Amino acid sequence: MRKSLGVSSGPGRPSGDRRWLLPFLASLLVSVTLFLAAACGLFSPPSVGAGDDSILIDVASLATWDDGGGGSFVVSDIKNRLLDDEDDDNPDNAAVNSDASDAEPPRIAYLLEGTKGDGLRMRRTLQAIYHPRNQYILHLDLEAPPRERIDLAMYVKGDPTFSQVGNVRVIAKGNLVTYKGPTMVACTLHAVAILLKEGLEWDWFINLSASDYPLMTQDDILHVFSSLPRNLNFIEHMQISGWKMIQRGKPIVLDPGLYLSKKFDLTMTTERRELPTSFKLYTGSAWIMLTKTFLEYCIWGWDNLPRTLLMYYVNFISSPEGYFHTVICNSDEFRGTAVGHDLHYIAWDYPPKQHPLILSLRDFNRMVKSGAPFARKFPKDDKVLDKIDSDLLRRSEGRFTPGAWCDGSSEGGADPCSSRGEDSVLEPGPGAERLRGLMKKVLSWDYRNGSCSSLAYNQTKRDWYVPKRRG
Repeated sequence: MRKSLGVSSGPGRPSGDRRWLLPFLASLLVSVTLFLAAACGLFSPPSVGAGDDSILIDVASLATWDDGGGGSFVVSDIKNRLLDDEDDDNPDNAAVNSDASDAEPPRIAYLLEGTKGDGLRMRRTLQAIYHPRNQYILHLDLEAPPRERIDLAMYVKGDPTFSQVGNVRVIAKGNLVTYKGPTMVACTLHAVAILLKEGLEWDWFINLSASDYPLMTQDDILHVFSSLPRNLNFIEHMQISGWKMIQRGKPIVLDPGLYLSKKFDLTMTTERRELPTSFKLYTGSAWIMLTKTFLEYCIWGWDNLPRTLLMYYVNFISSPEGYFHTVICNSDEFRGTAVGHDLHYIAWDYPPKQHPLILSLRDFNRMVKSGAPFARKFPKDDKVLDKIDSDLLRRSEGRFTPGAWCDGSSEGGADPCSSRGEDSVLEPGPGAERLRGLMKKVLSWDYRNGSCSSLAYNQTKRDWYVPKRRG
């Protein structure tokens, strides 16, 4: 006998399975509600008023839409709606022009690198860029004698501020760094690995050499970056072409620093190689300001791209001027966060040669006018450094650059930084206005249009341009 499933075939008796009725009524009710809400404008996007500074459109996030082609009209539409004011060519003006930010000031991790004879220069630069919120790693390469490295470590250990705050570290075992070789990239990744291993707090990473020097206070820098999106990576870059492609991309080289304990020049082979087809090569400045998120990606490499490119750049001339640039511009996740500036004032010959010009007092006004927070290259103990200390940093010899964190009295020539106050309180000066002007330029739509594209970069003018086609 077949068991009944609840469906009766008796005459005139309707079906007993009405379970479809309740979902149908619920679906109908939801549809009607959504239709009425749309008609009344309940789900309309909020309008961006002229005086509404609370809404910040992240340019870096929008830029990623342009990769697929189909999303480019979205960026253009948003740009047109936000840029109704003819004087406003920057969607981030709400942040760039802000004098105050509710966000907590960022923390910057600095890598300060030097070689033989740079110990005293590194002390001076460290004092000029010091702030209790930041992290500092000092590295004297293997060419420096052990005595110099020990003196630097003892100086850090003996300073009462460094001891109390605990944010300055000296790499005890120096790495051998070859000029133009991948060992410099390895040194940078080593410093980043230390920061990550120790679980230190930081938002951006900046590398400086002993021949670099700041042009504004840390209060100025932290104040301006407090109101900027913290996913921006400042890295001057362009797609490799011309003589750089031939002289850097095709030779096969060996860095003796990977195998020997003494410094030698790169070894060139007679063989040449083809350019890669699975990724595009980029080049630019070796001086960078990169986010913690991007550098975690470079260390962990969850999609293997950073490791693949690291192996490729082991046999590449001037690896520091290409590795991070190629990683970020070939990464779908981070390509849109690249800002084509290295935050340095650098003077070049025209056309640019391998090395920049040495800066002096005659360059002072141009340095200040650039709005850049750093400059290079400076000779040891030059008078221009004294002028920067007195006119821009208000720093006395042998002391920290004063900031709001310096809570002591300066009466009678006393050091105000001998007493430490709240490090989240900032006191920006004229340098913040100069840096804000630079940020307004490099975060503009027109300037960032060159990031990771086919546009060329004019190193002397610090701007993008459309290269002329041959033939």
